[in-house]
Amino acid sequence: MKKIISILFLFAIVAVEAQNQSKAAATTLIELNTYIPEQIEGLTEIAQNNLENKLSQIVTANGMAVSSNSSRFIITANVVVLSKNITPTAPPMQAYTLGVNLYIGDGMEGIKFATHSVTLKGVGENETKAYMAAIKTLKVNDPQYQVFIEKAKAKIVDYYNRKCDIIIKEAKALASQSQYDAALFKLSTIPEACKVCYDKSAPIARTFYKQQIDYDCKVKLAEAKNSWNASQNEYGATAAGEYLIEIDPKASCYSEAQAFTNKIAAKILADDKREWNFKMKVYQDEVTAEKAALKAERDIALAYAKSESVNYTIVGWW
Repeated sequence: MKKIISILFLFAIVAVEAQNQSKAAATTLIELNTYIPEQIEGLTEIAQNNLENKLSQIVTANGMAVSSNSSRFIITANVVVLSKNITPTAPPMQAYTLGVNLYIGDGMEGIKFATHSVTLKGVGENETKAYMAAIKTLKVNDPQYQVFIEKAKAKIVDYYNRKCDIIIKEAKALASQSQYDAALFKLSTIPEACKVCYDKSAPIARTFYKQQIDYDCKVKLAEAKNSWNASQNEYGATAAGEYLIEIDPKASCYSEAQAFTNKIAAKILADDKREWNFKMKVYQDEVTAEKAALKAERDIALAYAKSESVNYTIVGWW
């Protein structure tokens, strides 16, 4: 009996540990964008890059991910020169004391979530080198950051829990105007850590993607037909093929595009007595198609994010 209880207790420990690992893995999927405002006192371009790198390391060291695109959630910093002195040494050196205040929040709505402050000191041959030396002492593995990061995580998850339906509604409105890339981008910002909202939005994103490839198919097929009608020879076939090759096999007009491809091939064969060496895109199986669709959704959202300029609002954060 004791042996059975021990085994059950062991299973319970393993199950709890698995849940904890699952939660930890999920929170890394919450992304922050590093943002350094230009107006920080004494911050050169090199110092700005160093500070951004430090912020990125702090984020990843504490269970979150650094965004490669324009995330609405940011980690930023303000640097204040607390003192600067000349050391009584030969040669004399510049000694800086900096107050570095870190912030995490919603940069699009200007809402501050969490703050943390550190004091740094640096010495150098001149003011720039002293400033840089102080920035370099910013520790990225300080245990104090954990509370700072965890507070921000909780705020971000709460944001999506509260606004999930609004985000989905806004995405649907964009899709209704055929702005599928913008709609997919809006849904792509929902992190997997916010499981309820993420699971709710995922099938909607797939619907938008299907609408996107159906719309794109019609446009590409029309362009291909225009190219072929303008020049019904090998040159026109090549021009048409550049559009046809981009059509997704899951698109609703794919079979029509295939029929048009066969028509071109037959014409080339009849006129030039040779085959037109062209094949449309195909998927080997459903698994490959699903993976391709997920990647395409992300690529569309990422491309949209890169095309949009985001202005963050941090007024009142310090």
